[in-house]
Amino acid sequence: MRYVVGLLVWFRQPQPLRVELGERSYDILIGAGLLDAAGEHLAPLLPQPRVVIVTDANVAPLYLARLEASLAAAGITRAAVVLPAGESSKSFTQLEALCERLLALKVERRTTLLALGGGVIGDLTGFAAGILLRGLDFIQVPTTLLAQVDSSVGGKTGINTAHGKNLVGLFHQPRLVLIDVDTLATLEARQRRAGYAEVVKYGLLGDAGFFAWLEAHGAELLAGDRDAIVQAVQVSCAAKAAIVAADEREGGVRALLNLGHTFAHALEAATGFGDALLHGEAVGVGMALAFELSRRLGYCAGAEVERVVRHLAAVGLPSDLHWLTGATPQDLIAHMLGDKKVHDGRLTFVLARRIGEAFLDRQVPAAVLEDVLADALAE
Repeated sequence: MRYVVGLLVWFRQPQPLRVELGERSYDILIGAGLLDAAGEHLAPLLPQPRVVIVTDANVAPLYLARLEASLAAAGITRAAVVLPAGESSKSFTQLEALCERLLALKVERRTTLLALGGGVIGDLTGFAAGILLRGLDFIQVPTTLLAQVDSSVGGKTGINTAHGKNLVGLFHQPRLVLIDVDTLATLEARQRRAGYAEVVKYGLLGDAGFFAWLEAHGAELLAGDRDAIVQAVQVSCAAKAAIVAADEREGGVRALLNLGHTFAHALEAATGFGDALLHGEAVGVGMALAFELSRRLGYCAGAEVERVVRHLAAVGLPSDLHWLTGATPQDLIAHMLGDKKVHDGRLTFVLARRIGEAFLDRQVPAAVLEDVLADALAE
């Protein structure tokens, strides 16, 4: 099943994209230079001309002043909360600190929060917005490729715990997603590659044509070509918007967006949710393992697996586990069993029949899974 319209259509389609969710519908604006025009885009959506910007210590020096200047030009009052950067901020400790800071700023129910940063800031701000004063509006201004194509769209918010990733959170849709692709110019190469894994995901799960386009143009995207970046972000967001509109709370088709993630979340837990393994890097490994598991179960041809692994390697993403020392298949499976997608005690995997055709499987034999993990660890 295809979730993305033909690529040539995108060269003719105007923005914005629309996430159709009835009264919770919202736009995704994608383009260059949008940060400096943020005020004019935000002003019509605000219940009151006041926002609190939530960002982190890495992003603030780069983009906070520009965003504040745009808001000021539109007559919007603003304050800012700057949090520590990194995955460790997705915690109860930082959630509490953020809520206390926001309450100290005397936010009201008509005050809008604005998440300026990557997926950590978006998830944390969205969670705080969902619970503070029983619900505040928030707007996503993602500054990483991963956040632009995935976490900023769809309303998933949450924090990590010692038991696993994103196990505490809620669905809370933003009012707007404003994507300025120029913010990727300051993103380090490793972070850009990690975000690219989520772009690849959309081709693998639902659009073989898009994956073929990435094989041809992925290097240009990672080198910073603006046209390639805009194209990939548009197609990825269109896919995400269509899936979220069909299944907002992951009761069915939205679960396909977890391609590679059952493996990935276990790897992140095993490496301590830190910089040793970025989320997108874990997803890259997870997608390769999902295709290999599909092959072992007879669903997918070996040539399809080789093509996936070849493309991941070509862009510098890992696809096996030889670097993970001290872990066993049983260790990783134990982490998987703590995943929120476990169903009646069974692991849920997104598997593939071919590139562009993914499906859910809750009947994977434990022995086959152990063999796939053992071979990946030994390579």
